[in-house]
Amino acid sequence: MANTYILYSKTRKKFYIGACNNDVAKRLENHNTGKYGANSFTATANDWELFLKFDCRDYSHAVRLERKIKSMKSSKYIGNLLKYPELRKKILLETGGS
Repeated sequence: MANTYILYSKTRKKFYIGACNNDVAKRLENHNTGKYGANSFTATANDWELFLKFDCRDYSHAVRLERKIKSMKSSKYIGNLLKYPELRKKILLETGGS
């Protein structure tokens, strides 16, 4: 199953938004161990936690959702995604989910 996920680092006070076609728990482990290289955004911290996860219809939907969330460029918006289930439902529909 494809997913869009949002990670949060307490030390950096930053969010990271990604999409994957595999196990989100494994992706989180890879981000925290620097598996994606020293120059990746997540390499500067090792305390990433899963903040929010969306189950997507397929990988292309997961990528559309990832891009939509990134385009908002807002930590407040990401916080509202966690707080308001109706906002999560709306963004899934806007990006082609069911």
